[in-house]
This record gives sequence, C-alpha cells and structure tokens, in this order.
Amino acid sequence: MGKRAALATYDKEFSFVSPVVKYLLFLFNLIFWMISLVLMSVGIYARMMKHAEAAMACLAVDPAILLLIVGVLMFFITFCGCVGSLRENICLLQTFCIFLTIIFLLQLATGVLGFVFSDKARNKVSEIINNAIVHYRDDIDLQNLIDFGQKEFSCCGGVTYTDWSQNMYFNCTTDNRSRERCSVPFSCCLLSKDEAVINTMCGQGMQELPYLQAGAFIHTNGCIDKLVNWIHSNLFMLGGIALGLAIPQLVGILLSQILINQIKDQIELQNYNLQHRTDPWQ
Repeated sequence: MGKRAALATYDKEFSFVSPVVKYLLFLFNLIFWMISLVLMSVGIYARMMKHAEAAMACLAVDPAILLLIVGVLMFFITFCGCVGSLRENICLLQTFCIFLTIIFLLQLATGVLGFVFSDKARNKVSEIINNAIVHYRDDIDLQNLIDFGQKEFSCCGGVTYTDWSQNMYFNCTTDNRSRERCSVPFSCCLLSKDEAVINTMCGQGMQELPYLQAGAFIHTNGCIDKLVNWIHSNLFMLGGIALGLAIPQLVGILLSQILINQIKDQIELQNYNLQHRTDPWQ
C-alpha cells in the first residue's frame, strides 16, 4: 500500500520511462543496425560476383558467407532493440537483451577455452588454414585473404611451404599437369621493396627445392607459428580489442534492463490509476 500511495501522489502525466534511456538505446541500436545493413550488402554483392560453381565449392571458407551471417544476426538483434525501445515493448527488449547476453557469454567462453586449451585451438586453426589452402583457387576473396596474410606475416603455408601441395593446382605429384605444379603463391616470395613490378611467377617450382635453398627465394616458415607468435606479442592490444567489443554489448544489456524495469513500473502505475478510477471504494 505504501508504494501505491506514493504512486497516487504523482501527476497523471508522470512517466517512469526516461526519454534519455529510451532514445539512447534506440540510437545505440540504430548505429549497429546500419552497420549490419552494410555487412549484409557487402556479403550479398561478394556472393553475386562469384561464379556459381566456385561459390558452392567452398561455402565453409567463404568470407562473404561470414559477413552475411554476422550481418543477418546483427540485423535481427538490433531490429529488436530499435523497435522495442521506440514502442516500449518488453518482449522485444527482452529478446534483444537475451541474445546480446548469449553472444557476450559465448565470446567470453571462447576466449577462456582458447587460452586453456591452446593446443586444441591451434589444431583447429591448422584445420581451417589447410582447408583454405585446398580452396585457394576456388574463391577470389579467400585467395586475397590468404595472400594478405602471407605477406603480412612473411610466411607460407600452414606449417611449412610444402603444405601448398594440398592444393590441386600446386600439388607436387607426377600426374599433376598444372603449370603451377610444385609452386607456391607469389605472396610467399621474398619481394624487394625496390621492385616496381611484382613477378607473380616467383614461386614456380619452389616445393621441389630443399628447405635451405627455397629460403633464398620464398618464406619457408608456416603461418601458424607466425600467427601464434604474433598473438603472444600483442596480447595487450588483443585484450583492448576484446574489451572494446565487450563494452558496447554490456552498455546495450544495461540500458535494455533499465528500460525494461522502467516500463514495468509504468505499467504498474497505469494499472493502479485505472483501478482507482473504476473503483471509487478503493
């Protein structure tokens, strides 16, 4: 009765729902909703630009598919947040909050498990890289991504440069009639900064050379070790990125919970006022 009596003293125009919280949550979701539209557009465009046969051959390692999945998921979650905050809909806001909490917990669990089970995580990364090598020529986006990684980390293949024999075009078997037989991509090559024109055939026949001889022309170390070393050297930066991703999620969860509680209080106030207008004896 104490709370009801306090509610009765408020003006009829009073609302527990704060416009600041409401529109701040709406703006927060609107920004990420627009980002999701960009991701979806880029993913759809990238898929449409590919040949159907090549696109279907490597769905599991297609960067365009990853963009589409992330874009669609963001679109659904932020849509719930936008409409839920504007319409003060508890169901949509709870859906937004639950999905955001699940994603945050999954990210946290992935980071912890990746650190604790580093060997298994390394094997999984090796599997992904080897699968990408197999489909190197099937997808131009994947090809550009691998070339960028090999140039950036000065590496070649997964464990070593001979891993490129897993690809049907670079395979070193005698029955392989490809012109790229026993070769490696040009991104493996030791390129001079003075070279104005890149020799894209510089990796020709490198898999046939012994390790030391090949090292004079290409990067012979694999990308997995280079990637692991880079992660160990940039733990603080990666931690900052992880924190930067976590903060917007936590802000969204906090704002949605505050707005949900305010809406519930407002509903209780409306029900109380309605009851006292219809029942003069209360």
